[in-house]
Amino acid sequence: MFLEAMPIQLQLIPGAVAEIHASTAETGVLTLADRYGLMAAVMDESLTEEERRTIDRLLKAVQRGQVKLH
Repeated sequence: MFLEAMPIQLQLIPGAVAEIHASTAETGVLTLADRYGLMAAVMDESLTEEERRTIDRLLKAVQRGQVKLH
């Protein structure tokens, strides 16, 4: 018996990207929960251009070592 693959539905909480950005700016840390939130956001087709730019800035800050991953 084979199980059918069910599509995963991720739903972004309104304001989540802004909240993750604010929290990261305050603490300098991007948590595992934040990273899952960003993953859900990237998959959300209704993401605004401003939210996409915010995610890009967060990822660049991680690359530069300005934000730590926990």
